[in-house]
Amino acid sequence: MYWFLIPLISGFISNVASALTTFYSEKWGKARGRIITIVLRDITGIPVWAFGFVLAISESEVLLFGISLLLQVTGWLMISIGAVIIIIALFSIGIKAAAPSTEDTIVNKGIYSVVRNPIHTGTFLEFTGIFLLHPTLEAGLASVLGWVWIYIQTRFEEKDLLRRIPGYREYMVQIPRFFPYL
Repeated sequence: MYWFLIPLISGFISNVASALTTFYSEKWGKARGRIITIVLRDITGIPVWAFGFVLAISESEVLLFGISLLLQVTGWLMISIGAVIIIIALFSIGIKAAAPSTEDTIVNKGIYSVVRNPIHTGTFLEFTGIFLLHPTLEAGLASVLGWVWIYIQTRFEEKDLLRRIPGYREYMVQIPRFFPYL
């Protein structure tokens, strides 16, 4: 019944482990450290947890609440806005998103001048939209675990960024983590 948890949680764990670029680079050299990060995030992390989400969505038909037209529109809107935010962030940050290194510099222009973790913001919105479109226990559990993972992933990444990017501490003080100041 809850088989989706295996790929979901193992993908999240692999993804969190990818946030240790500095540690891997110090232990095994810059090139190997970068490769380890790429494998953990881009090969075993994201695809595996995404597969876990697909399994969670397809696993149950029992709805926790009814799906109205408003919820459908809201769900698709959240997924769409999340995807747009992620795409803009990926274009802004470039190769650093897929292959971080100890030689990275701060990206504080564009969307990164509004929030410092826009990819995680977009993912959070997408997880929420998925739950609104598939309000099952399994999709809800996957979404909640996803929200927790985003928070943990962000904390690990920010600790790593503090170690490898000069000026990141000041950037953290100036720019909010997930959502812009009103």
